[in-house]
Amino acid sequence: MAKEMRAVLAQALIDLMEKNDKVVVLDADLANADGIKKVFKAFPERGIDVGISEQNMASVAAGMAATGALPFIVTFTPFATRRICDQITISIAYAKRNVKIIGTDPGITAELNGGTHMSVEDVGVLRSIPGMVIFEPADGEELARAIPAIAEYDGPVYVRVKRKNQDDVYEEGKCNFDLFKADILREGKDVSLFACGIMVTEALKAAALLAEEGICAEVVNVHTIKPIDAETVVASVKKTGCAVTCDNHNVIGALGSAVAETLAKEYPAPVEMIGMQDRFGQVAKLPFLIGEYQMTAEDIAAAAKKAIVRK
Repeated sequence: MAKEMRAVLAQALIDLMEKNDKVVVLDADLANADGIKKVFKAFPERGIDVGISEQNMASVAAGMAATGALPFIVTFTPFATRRICDQITISIAYAKRNVKIIGTDPGITAELNGGTHMSVEDVGVLRSIPGMVIFEPADGEELARAIPAIAEYDGPVYVRVKRKNQDDVYEEGKCNFDLFKADILREGKDVSLFACGIMVTEALKAAALLAEEGICAEVVNVHTIKPIDAETVVASVKKTGCAVTCDNHNVIGALGSAVAETLAKEYPAPVEMIGMQDRFGQVAKLPFLIGEYQMTAEDIAAAAKKAIVRK
């Protein structure tokens, strides 16, 4: 099964706004595309379309947070990160404003919007900003569970989420969610597969492929990339001896870098990285893109065998 992520996001925001009258949602002329028109209809006085003016939107959100509101920015990933990087850095993070930023269609999920809209650097950029929390859900169930936890957390949070259908990883009601704790989805002893977002499904498929060859892979959903759950990462690799990271992002700067940095500091071990190999995106559908950039389950399985040989 699969859920439309923007529909899950809209409903999660509505549920939150029903309970918390401080929550406001800001958009930059993409409410229809991002599915939050429903939010604006439910709460017209707390839904603000600033027009095609993303930097202003970030500044407005920071100002509203300074007066006690709890703003959620929602727009396409390149506009939620690259375009407003200075405002995120100074007006939000430096000023310690409690603003939540939701970037839709990260990485190759931008599909037909092409390379200009295909953010392969957003995590790397925002991860380097002090105090930023970065989260990427594996499916709709996890996203729905995360929104209230993100609202409860006092500080800036960046969420990257696909707009359209995403395969279910968790059964309904069976996601034991902790914002700051990675989730072991499959126990293993030969190699650790660390993944987030759409790559969790591919990692689970890769584990099944490896099992056919007698290789027991551990699959870990590292939904919060910053701060990374170093304890779970290190404990997994101490058991398996090597790792593969699976990113819908440039291999520089995101989950792969976070895992490698953690292991270099605490438990050096071989790491292979799946993701965009320092390339820009292009116009195409997801099945083509995931193959073109060697991010499939088969690619993950091949990387896992490489990592095992390097032990």
